[in-house]
Amino acid sequence: MKRVAAVDLGASSGRVMLGEVGAHVLELREVHRFWNGPVRVHGRLHWDILHLYRSTLEGLRTAGALDGIGIDSWAVDYGLLDADGRLLRNPVHYRDSRTDGVMERVLEKVPAADLYAATGLQQLPFNTIYQLTAEAGAFGANPALSEHLNALSTASSPAPAGGRGLLEEAANLLMIPDLLGYWLTGEVGVERTNASTTQLFDVRSREWSDELISRVGLPRRVFPELREPGDVIGKVLPDETGLAPGIPVIAVGSHDTASSVVAVPAADERFAYISSGTWSLVGLELDSPVLTDEAREANFTNEGGVDGRIRFLRNVMGLWILQECQRVWGDDDLDGLLRDAAGAPSFATLIDPDAPEFLAPGNMPGRIEEHCRTTGQEPPRSQGAMVRCILESLALAYRRTLRAAQSIAGREVDVLHVIGGGSQNELLCQLTADACGLPVLAGPVEASALGNVLVQARALGEPLPDLAAMRALVRSTHRLRTYTPQGKPADWDAAESRMFGTR
Repeated sequence: MKRVAAVDLGASSGRVMLGEVGAHVLELREVHRFWNGPVRVHGRLHWDILHLYRSTLEGLRTAGALDGIGIDSWAVDYGLLDADGRLLRNPVHYRDSRTDGVMERVLEKVPAADLYAATGLQQLPFNTIYQLTAEAGAFGANPALSEHLNALSTASSPAPAGGRGLLEEAANLLMIPDLLGYWLTGEVGVERTNASTTQLFDVRSREWSDELISRVGLPRRVFPELREPGDVIGKVLPDETGLAPGIPVIAVGSHDTASSVVAVPAADERFAYISSGTWSLVGLELDSPVLTDEAREANFTNEGGVDGRIRFLRNVMGLWILQECQRVWGDDDLDGLLRDAAGAPSFATLIDPDAPEFLAPGNMPGRIEEHCRTTGQEPPRSQGAMVRCILESLALAYRRTLRAAQSIAGREVDVLHVIGGGSQNELLCQLTADACGLPVLAGPVEASALGNVLVQARALGEPLPDLAAMRALVRSTHRLRTYTPQGKPADWDAAESRMFGTR
C-alpha cells in the first residue's frame, strides 16, 4: 500500500488529497481545502502564489507520513525565477487583459498554420506564448506596441533599461506545479503535459520548439529541461517546509486535465470525455496528434497526456459562467438554483458560451442579458431561467464540439464520460446526454487527484503498468452514475441551428 498526497490546484480552489493505493484499493480523503482566485493589484490580475504554497504546506503537514507528493494545476500560467532562484513577480492570471490584441500581432509574424503544424494547439488569447510575448514586448517592427506592452507587463514598476521587461532578468520559467515543486525540492524543470499547453512545445518531438521560441523573440535560456510524468523531481528539503525531509516529489500529469484523463473509468478506447469544472475540456484520447487544416480551422488542441497519449480536445467555457452569476447574485445555494432551472422552459434563450465577453470576471448576468439582446432574444426573466440558459447552452456546445472531434479524428465513440466537479451537476449531465445522444457516465468527481495518485503509485512500484490498469482500478473502486439520452433529437438539432446561427 502506497500513501501519497495529491496537491490539486484549480482555478477557484486548491486541495490536498491523501491517497492510498494498493491491490484492489484506491482511496482518497481530503485533508485540506483552500481558496484560490485572482488578486487585482494596480489593474493587474495575479495569482496569490505564496498563499497557495503556504496552504499546500499546511495540507501536506496534515496528511502525515507520506511515500510521495505530486502536484497538478491549471495550465498556461507560470512564474519567472532569476539566476538566484528568486521569484521575480507573482504569476499573472490568464484572465488578465495584458494579452489583449497580442495574439493577432504574433500571428502577423508567425502564421497560424505554422504555429499549429508545430504545436497542434487551439488558439486561445491567454496561451503562454502570448503572455510571454506581452511580457517581453517582442514586436521588433512595432516599437510603440512594444513600449505599451512592457508598461502593462510590469504593472506599477518601470521597465528596465532596454524595455524588455522581466524576461531580461529571468533565468528560468516554471509552470505553476513546477514552481511549487521547485520550492519543495530546489530542483528546476518543467513537466511535459503542462509544457504542451504553452504553444511553445513541439507536439511531435515532445520538446521545446526552438524555432518558434526564436521566431517570436523569446530567450531560449528560460525554458528548462522537460520531465515525464512519473519522474522523481527530487526530495523534500530539510528546512522551512515543516515536512519530513527526503519525501520524494514526483512529476505527475501536472496539467490537471492530463491527470483527470488518467482517471477516466473507460473500459475500452471508444470513449469521449468532458473534464467539467470552471472550464470544460471536451475531447478524445488518441495515440498521435491530428494536425490537419480541418483540425486547426475547428480550433482543436493536441495536448500531451500521460504515457505519451494525446488529448485531442477543445476548451469550452465551463461552469465559470454559472459560478460568476452566483457570485454576483450572492447565492451559494446551487441545489436551489438547479431545481428552479429544471422547471424553467426549455430553449427559451441560448448563448454562445465561448463568446469573448464571458471570459473575464465581472457582471456575468448583465453580460448574458446584453448577449441575448444583441442576438435578438428576450433575456431570462429569473435566476432559474438564466441557469437553464447557461446549462442548455453548455450542453449544445459540448454536442457541437464532440461531433466535430469524432469527424476530424475519424474516431466514433459509444459513451461519454463526465469527470470532475461538474459530474455532480445532475441537470447538466442529463442535458449533456440528451444533447449528445450518448449515455453519460458521471464520475469520479476528484478525477485529477485520482490520476495524480495513480501516477505516483506506479512510480513508487505499484503494479499499474498502463492506463488500462489504472482505469480498471478506478472502475472497480468508484461508483458512477449513468444518464440515458431522453427527449427529441430534433429539438436539439433546432436549438443548435438557432444558437450557432447567431454567432
